[in-house]
Amino acid sequence: NPRPRPPTTATEVAWTLIPVLILIAIAVPWIGLLARQYDPPKADLTVKVTGHQWYWTYEYPDAGELSFDSVMLSDEEGAKRGDPRLLGVDNRLVVPAGKVVKLLVTADDVIHSWAMPSFWVKMDAVPGRINETWFKVDRPGVYYGQCSELCGTKHGFMPITVEVLPEAEYQKWLAAKQSAAGITPPAASAA
Repeated sequence: NPRPRPPTTATEVAWTLIPVLILIAIAVPWIGLLARQYDPPKADLTVKVTGHQWYWTYEYPDAGELSFDSVMLSDEEGAKRGDPRLLGVDNRLVVPAGKVVKLLVTADDVIHSWAMPSFWVKMDAVPGRINETWFKVDRPGVYYGQCSELCGTKHGFMPITVEVLPEAEYQKWLAAKQSAAGITPPAASAA
């Protein structure tokens, strides 16, 4: 014969109810924050970033499919350009200051991670998947980051260099890159 269970006490109710109320109090503002995270601002510029072993490819789809690779410089070449050791690249990602830049991040071989600590950006580059993030930098300059995923033996030699230019200088850089690649700017071809 099983014994009948004694009635529930106020202490038992409190030990159950108080943690539930604490979780609800935490969850309500957290859900709003989570929703805002997936509502990025309207992008002024889109750049597709593809990780390879062991370099990056940058594509500007709004600039006539402009595309180039970004490979680490040797210590000597980096020193000539004034880049920190192991962080200089032959082709920097160039963006305009004060504009929202949307990054579409992917990889073609193994998992990489596009990490730029000064922008508070770190996004995994996963083969077969496109992840999206964004940043906005108001101060022109050169910023350095690095792949932060263990992507193979040369993982430590996959730097990221972003050059932020004032709008007028960015437009000159873009026109020169398009000209060198034989691309007619989309605005000019529409006219």
